[in-house]
Amino acid sequence: MAKIKHADRLITLRCSVCKRRNYYTNKNKKVVERKIELKKFCNWCRLETTHKEARITGK
Repeated sequence: MAKIKHADRLITLRCSVCKRRNYYTNKNKKVVERKIELKKFCNWCRLETTHKEARITGK
């Protein structure tokens, strides 16, 4: 079975170079209070860049 991502825990990760939203993940907001920063591969920059947590729009 596929793992379900709940909407209240869902966050997007945005590339710090090109500002595109590339990844969706979830976090436990009760435990982690700061914004998440991860090194991920950006398909548009073709580099491994820092991706920061961004707000989800469209709600």
